[in-house]
Amino acid sequence: MYKIILLLTALVLSSVGLRAQEFQGMAVYESKTSTADFKTRMEGNKNITPEMMKNIEDRMKKMFEKTFILNFDKSASIYKEEEKLEAPGQDGGGGMRMMASMTGGGGTYYKNVKDKSYTVDKEFMGKEFLVKDTLTNLKWKMEGETRVIGGYNCYKATAVRPVSKTDFRNFRPKDEKKEATEKAGEPKKISLMDELDIPNEVTITAWYTPEIPVNQGPEGYWGLPGLILEVNDGKTVILCSKVVLNPKEKAAIKPATNGKVINQKDFDETVIKKMDEFREMNRGRGGNNGGFRMRVGG
Repeated sequence: MYKIILLLTALVLSSVGLRAQEFQGMAVYESKTSTADFKTRMEGNKNITPEMMKNIEDRMKKMFEKTFILNFDKSASIYKEEEKLEAPGQDGGGGMRMMASMTGGGGTYYKNVKDKSYTVDKEFMGKEFLVKDTLTNLKWKMEGETRVIGGYNCYKATAVRPVSKTDFRNFRPKDEKKEATEKAGEPKKISLMDELDIPNEVTITAWYTPEIPVNQGPEGYWGLPGLILEVNDGKTVILCSKVVLNPKEKAAIKPATNGKVINQKDFDETVIKKMDEFREMNRGRGGNNGGFRMRVGG
């Protein structure tokens, strides 16, 4: 009798463990980055006509307002931009695709919170990269505020994180006076990074719900005792608009496998180097400075 009880207990525990492994959820996030700094700078440019400005605004909206899908289980997740059909000739060209990949899109972001690692595939200048590295250890500070998001009770947490050199969402153009002063004594060759104000770190505000007890969130955000439903990261807000628990169709939560394997530091250095080369090449062809403002503005 004792052996039978032990056997039944083992079967029940095995079944519970299996169900926990099979648990899966899907969340839709709307990401929006403020472009007011760049729009103000461009509006002061007399060479930009109203028609050009309208085109610039449309392209910037496309780059900085995106919808993402997060599929998650207890230990891992994949975060990917929602696929949309593009009309012929509406992809913005290679420069726009390049910039889009630097604003949070253009790949599948896989993170495993169990082994604290992430993998994201990136296409840059016609080459496929597979960035593999360790998740940033966000030191969250639990705040006392609460609010309801999508019917879920959420709690506030804040953390400070370093700003990536290849994530342009928190970059801004330098003040013209400051830029002119720096250029007065600079060498002829200028890096793209010299034309931007880049904060060293940014404070993140997150809202998470313990009602969905997974250590997950959009993109590289993680480490809270509940699913993160909203993130305010500098100029970017990522807000969850829909959650489905245990959907009928399960997603394959696996990392991408195609591309040259590289860590984040080496990838950042490769991107900056290639973008400077691209910038110098445009300058040599008789274009303007070939810098960031030109590529964003079209």
